[in-house]
Amino acid sequence: MVDKTTSHMNNQQAKKRLIVLTGPTAVGKGTVEAALRAKHPEIWVSVSATTRAPRPGEVDGVNYWFMTEQEFVDKEASGDFLETARVHNMALYGTPLQPVLDHMNRNIPTILEIDLQGARRVKEKASQMGLDVVYVFIAPPSFDELVRRLVGRGTENEEQRAKRLETARVELAAASEFDVTIVNNEVDQAADDLWQIIAQEYGL
Repeated sequence: MVDKTTSHMNNQQAKKRLIVLTGPTAVGKGTVEAALRAKHPEIWVSVSATTRAPRPGEVDGVNYWFMTEQEFVDKEASGDFLETARVHNMALYGTPLQPVLDHMNRNIPTILEIDLQGARRVKEKASQMGLDVVYVFIAPPSFDELVRRLVGRGTENEEQRAKRLETARVELAAASEFDVTIVNNEVDQAADDLWQIIAQEYGL
């Protein structure tokens, strides 16, 4: 269900906007995105760069662009990233700018899935870079449902879950900063709601 929509969205004035997708931990951003891409493979999702080592099975250019810290810092200094962050005081992560611009200029629906802080950094820099962006927030039906999903994943211990839920409360409170909120009650419906936004923005 689309909870809130922007007034500037209409087919007659469709612009090629970057779609920035954000939501709290365990809300199912990746699952919604995967369902969307299964139905609409023409969508392009930005691949982040990182200085961390590849994990087993990860492929350079598919999962991430893997690079050394010096390579990353040099590219950052050259203005090659839309946004960057050092995560947990360890690895650097960033969104390469040129591929985003290239896909948008070819009228290919372009998505950047990122955390709240990353979305805020994009907001700070987008206008300077000439980027037109629509910010989409994926929300759970309720906080209790978010807790259920996080516990159901079974990938964190109790202390890690508590930290993630504390972060999730902060992230949920920021929903009003976004242009559109989609409630992920059912994955396929949320994916369809997201496609409606993309189709309007790209005049598809």
